[in-house]
Amino acid sequence: MKSKELIIEAGRTERQYWKDLWKYRELFYFLAWRDILVRYKQTVIGMAWALIRPFLTMVVFSVVFGQLAKLPSEGNAPYPILVYAAMLPWQFFAGALSECSNSLISNANLLSKVYFPRLIVPTSAIIVSFVDFMISGMILLGLMAYYNFVPSWRILTLPLFILVAFAASMGAGLWLAALTVEYRDFRHIVPFIVQFGLYVSPVGFSSSIVPDQWRLLYSLNPMVGVIDGFRWAILGGDSQIYFHGFALSLAIVIFMLWSGIWYFRKMERTFADVI
Repeated sequence: MKSKELIIEAGRTERQYWKDLWKYRELFYFLAWRDILVRYKQTVIGMAWALIRPFLTMVVFSVVFGQLAKLPSEGNAPYPILVYAAMLPWQFFAGALSECSNSLISNANLLSKVYFPRLIVPTSAIIVSFVDFMISGMILLGLMAYYNFVPSWRILTLPLFILVAFAASMGAGLWLAALTVEYRDFRHIVPFIVQFGLYVSPVGFSSSIVPDQWRLLYSLNPMVGVIDGFRWAILGGDSQIYFHGFALSLAIVIFMLWSGIWYFRKMERTFADVI
């Protein structure tokens, strides 16, 4: 009778985890679709909320910063388009933080009973915010038609900046998802972070108004680079991107994504016990 050998190979468990992500991809689809349906269940206007919220915010910011404060736009772009080009990535990022922070708590029963890579849960929550992001993009098309604004060739680079926005949302979302399981205080802290971040990010104004000596420091906020990238791609023309600041924001996004995955994987084994 042939004997069986047990082979212990370094890193094999980690490789198997990433293979399991693909193996359980149907669960990912199910969780994302369920969250999308639940998000607007029993609402009168359904997914139209994904259009109303950023549109009203854009109107308020355009009046306050564009009409009352008389802040400049970038190039010949109308001020509402300047604001909405920033609202798109910001709403995606803010929505991802809110969804991810509560994703593990909301699926506590599933986590304690069934094995699957826990990384699927916060990732599926981000997809919900991405669907809102895609729907909200229709308002941008409407604004361009209303102001007869034609984007330049730079619009072709927009998917690259969407990828950066996704990485920023994923990195921050994983940190908050893991921290919320351990410290429930983060359920109350996240709304404050989102509200505070809206005003310290260049959503209602152009980052070009920040004095040159402070722009690099200002770019420590990773959303500065993301928003500037979106505006550079959408507005075209005279819109410029502060390269050093964008490079710094991009480096922070990459580090945030890597560290978010690392911390989430580190804490993952304790989720079922703590939750």
